[in-house]
Amino acid sequence: MTLVLSPHRVATLLGSFDREPAYLGLADALALLIGDGRIAGGARLPSERELATAIGVSRTTATRAYATLRDRGYARARHGSGTYAHLPGGRDRRDRILSPLVDRPHVIDLGAAAASAPPGVAAALAAAVEDVTPYLGGHGYFPGGVPEVQRAIAAHYDGRGLPTDPDQILVTPGALSAAAIVVHALTGPGDRILVESPAYPNIPRALRGHGARLVPNPVDADGWDLDAVDAAIRQSGAHLAYLVPDFQNPTGHLMTAEQRDRYGDLLTAARMVPVVDEAAQQLLLDDVEMPPPFAAFAPGTITLGSASKVYWGGLRLGWIRAPKHLVGKLVTARVALDLGTSVLDQLALARLLEDGAAVVAAQRSRVREQRDALLAALAQELPEWRVRRAAGGLSAWCELPRPIATAVTTQADRLGVVVAPGSIFAVDGRLESFVRIPWIRPPDELQEAVRRLAQAWRTASVTSVTTARQRVTVA
Repeated sequence: MTLVLSPHRVATLLGSFDREPAYLGLADALALLIGDGRIAGGARLPSERELATAIGVSRTTATRAYATLRDRGYARARHGSGTYAHLPGGRDRRDRILSPLVDRPHVIDLGAAAASAPPGVAAALAAAVEDVTPYLGGHGYFPGGVPEVQRAIAAHYDGRGLPTDPDQILVTPGALSAAAIVVHALTGPGDRILVESPAYPNIPRALRGHGARLVPNPVDADGWDLDAVDAAIRQSGAHLAYLVPDFQNPTGHLMTAEQRDRYGDLLTAARMVPVVDEAAQQLLLDDVEMPPPFAAFAPGTITLGSASKVYWGGLRLGWIRAPKHLVGKLVTARVALDLGTSVLDQLALARLLEDGAAVVAAQRSRVREQRDALLAALAQELPEWRVRRAAGGLSAWCELPRPIATAVTTQADRLGVVVAPGSIFAVDGRLESFVRIPWIRPPDELQEAVRRLAQAWRTASVTSVTTARQRVTVA
């Protein structure tokens, strides 16, 4: 069955777009909507006349925009039938390791909390092609980072009230790589690291990679219990503490300024180095005041940042902000792993950091709409689940009435929706009462995903009750 998009729906999705020239701005905006899935591949677009009327442009403008889309591969014309959205390269644009379900086109894959690129990223990449020319006469290796991006990242911290010298910045291929560099530089085999549980699964793997031993530091469904944190710090004997105070993944919690102050004092007193992951820090979705950076309360903090969440994972850029006395150790560890990241991508990031407020605002607006759609669907379809509204980030941490998350996600996969059970986020292998659902797809897909999840929940619930009764009978 072909999806037919109404002119009103397309106009709503488009919002404002660059009208100088209008046909090119319209084509760019439509290509972005098709590329990130808000207009599904294969959907029939409105006629040129209908679109022109709906968005207030001439029919000639709409005709030229559709022609541009077809030339770029984002649309196909069918004689006598109309214009249809098309994905250049089809499903092969998706990686078969991170997205193993590419051959199941009707599956709604919510396994990864990563959004598509907002408007403006393509323009920054195109501009970086011109910016890279002065660098072509050199060797192209920048283990610390291209100076422009180091300055831009430092200015980002300055703007948040944390004075930073560009030499304190080390640019990496993402926050995960940054964590691995820190562990390589500051720990040895058998050293202990205090790690939040639940946690993003790849972080424990990266921290263990140099032989470190992980000590779980529980994060409750309602946030950080600092009395429990105090006990964990005193008992762990750890050298490093890895924490995510800004929209913690997967819980979505935001640590208050008062909590950061006390947490920082506890770590400083224990001579433990805080390693703070700020990958989602820029994804504030509600009208609340963001607290100062954790490093403002604990000067010895090593801060990890990332371009992946707010801009695009394809940039593959992150960074380390380190105290000056640790920079040398980190650089030494870094060159043992690689000699730097793409100069072109770094220059694009420098542009986004320096003049990308509109890009961040567009990403927040889109993600906010998706979050609200997901939470409304969960409240309607699964009212018995406890879902805390996160003020930012990319996912909902859902608490089930019974610990059957793996059974629910298995049933959901059979129904064509992929979500992760809480157990994969547990450092110590529990959390079977939780499911993580990222709000990374268009609202209509999220609503359909929740309908399938509700069916999976009902099936898994019946199965678990039947199994429990059988056990009682046998006993």
